[in-house]
Amino acid sequence: MGDGERVRVPYHRYAFANAYNLSLLGGVGAAAVLTGQPWMLIIGAAAEAIWMLFAPDSKGLQRLWFDRVHAQRLREQQEKVLREKLASLPLAESERVLRLGEKRQQILRLAGENRDLADELMRGELDKLETLVGNFAELTLAQNRYQVYLDSVSVRELEADLRRQEGLVKTSKEPEARDLAQKNLGVLLRRRDKVAEIRQFVTRARAQMDLIENSFDLLSDQIVTMRSPKDLDGQLDELIDGVEAVRVTARETEALLEGVGGR
Repeated sequence: MGDGERVRVPYHRYAFANAYNLSLLGGVGAAAVLTGQPWMLIIGAAAEAIWMLFAPDSKGLQRLWFDRVHAQRLREQQEKVLREKLASLPLAESERVLRLGEKRQQILRLAGENRDLADELMRGELDKLETLVGNFAELTLAQNRYQVYLDSVSVRELEADLRRQEGLVKTSKEPEARDLAQKNLGVLLRRRDKVAEIRQFVTRARAQMDLIENSFDLLSDQIVTMRSPKDLDGQLDELIDGVEAVRVTARETEALLEGVGGR
């Protein structure tokens, strides 16, 4: 899917299928039936044709109405997908995500109560909170999935297999048996390294999640006395950059998980 396809907005659908337009169409139709005046249907159809011809391409309507409706629809879809994903998490993990969302709402409320903050300047910064809540949810899902995998791996058995293959490499008298033991040893060593990398990601993801939570708490404290959005001093941008770095690692970890067999 290309960039142009991803950002395409169904303006014609929003122009037609909205409460105001449908109510007017229904009202005109009902009035025509009740009064027995078919010319009202003709006028209504002509007005609808003119509306559908010009409204979807109106830059003003797109900016002030349709784009906002589209953004809201996308948010609702994303929230639905997120709720479905969170349902697969342990209760404590899903509640943690929900608490962060509640903290975001608290920050928005406090920002609205602080008259020293200019709405237009602050809105861009506060929009980043929504991004961070979504990122936090992604990290929660990823680290939980990888932790489930790690819990399925018996490190004790893995180390025992390593020692056994090492012993066979040293004691096998037949070249074929020794070669097989050496190959098994190589596979087990790579597996141990991969498991260690996955464990490192989980540790890093949890640390980043803690940082997001602590930063939200700090911002909640700061926002009451904040005089300007500049007082944030790039805090949210640093958080987003940090999350992106962890997400890159998550993609690498996903590849590791696909290439590692557990027992």
